[in-house]
Amino acid sequence: MDETLGAVVISPQVVTTVVRQVAESTDGVARLSTSLSGRMSRVFRGSRSASGVDIQVEDGAVTIDVYVIALPNTQLLALGQALQREIHRAISDVVGMPVRAVNIHFADVQDPLDTTLQ
Repeated sequence: MDETLGAVVISPQVVTTVVRQVAESTDGVARLSTSLSGRMSRVFRGSRSASGVDIQVEDGAVTIDVYVIALPNTQLLALGQALQREIHRAISDVVGMPVRAVNIHFADVQDPLDTTLQ
């Protein structure tokens, strides 16, 4: 029986929320970058969400760009690879969408003397 039951629509906001939760719970991540200067630098190249996560869906697969501010003394390559693995797993398993790419952008390293951000 080949019967169409209707559509399943997953909002990009759902994907963004899952990505943020994974990223913010990963050791070595201070927070996601949402600075005005970062967003303004992309005005002419495309939109950047205020959440620190950009989502693009094409042909049913998602490409994710995550803008991270790392904690001091964190090995960035290892952190980036861990974020890629965990975000890919979460989107595949929780959301059920195929993932084309997870791109991690390190926007900054948190200043260890800046107590206003902790």
